[in-house]
Amino acid sequence: MLITCPFCGPRDAAEFTYRGDAAPVRPAADAGEAAFFDYVYLRDNPAGPIREHWFHRAGCHGWVTVVRDTRTHAIESVVPAEAVVAAEAAVAAEAAVAVEAEGGAR
Repeated sequence: MLITCPFCGPRDAAEFTYRGDAAPVRPAADAGEAAFFDYVYLRDNPAGPIREHWFHRAGCHGWVTVVRDTRTHAIESVVPAEAVVAAEAAVAAEAAVAVEAEGGAR
């Protein structure tokens, strides 16, 4: 399987370390033991596209987010992990502004 690193170009998957599903979000520190148990141990096992984190250990040492089909291992996209985090933060900020605007309109 080839992973096209956004920094180094196409590389064999053996150069990377698989971190896992990119979807889980760490619970808040005060969330309780059950929330942390779910975060650490409970994972979906979807058949189809999934977002994953990979670390390019034998190359640039960069983290990437890969969208890969678990049925075929076909890779749909590879982007720097920082780009995904920034995009998700922007969406969350827009949602917070919208909620605040709704509250202010009442």
